[in-house]
Amino acid sequence: MAERIAVFPGSFDPITLGHEAIITRALTLFDKIIVGIGINIEKKYLFPVQQRKIWIAETFKNNPRIEVDTYSGLTVDFCRKCDSHFIIRGLRTSADFEFERIVGQVNKKLYPDIETIFLLAAPEFSSLNSSIVRDIVINGGDASMFVPKCVAETIQEGQYENGDK
Repeated sequence: MAERIAVFPGSFDPITLGHEAIITRALTLFDKIIVGIGINIEKKYLFPVQQRKIWIAETFKNNPRIEVDTYSGLTVDFCRKCDSHFIIRGLRTSADFEFERIVGQVNKKLYPDIETIFLLAAPEFSSLNSSIVRDIVINGGDASMFVPKCVAETIQEGQYENGDK
C-alpha cells in the first residue's frame, strides 16, 4: 500500500495553536504530513520564512511523520513534487468553507488525483488566525496563549528579524 502523504499549506506567519491542533489531528489520517510554507513574492510577511520553518520544525520535533518545506507557485505542483494526493485545510467558519471549497474545486481541476480534506477547527481555536497574532505582536501585546511555546519564546526575546518578501 502506498504511503498516504498529505500537504498542509499556508503562510504560517506565525504558526498558531490552531494550526498545530489541525496537524496533530490529521496524523490519525495520514502516514506523513508535509507542512508547506507557501512563498508569495507579492505578500509582505512579519516573520522571515526561515524563522517560520524553524518554528514549525521545533513544534513537531518529536514527530518524524511531520516534515516542513517551502514552496512557491501552485500548491498542486508542490503536492505533485511531494507525491501527495491530499491537501489538508482547517475550517473555522462558514466563510472559510466557501473560500476553501472554491480553491479545492480549482485544485481538483488542475490535479484530478488531489483530494482536499477539511478538518473543523476545535471550538477554542475557531476565532484564532495568524493575522490576529501578528496584530497582537506588532502592537506589543502578549501572543503567547495563541502560539506554540517556541514561537512565544522567540517573540518575547525579540530574536527574530521583522519582515521578508
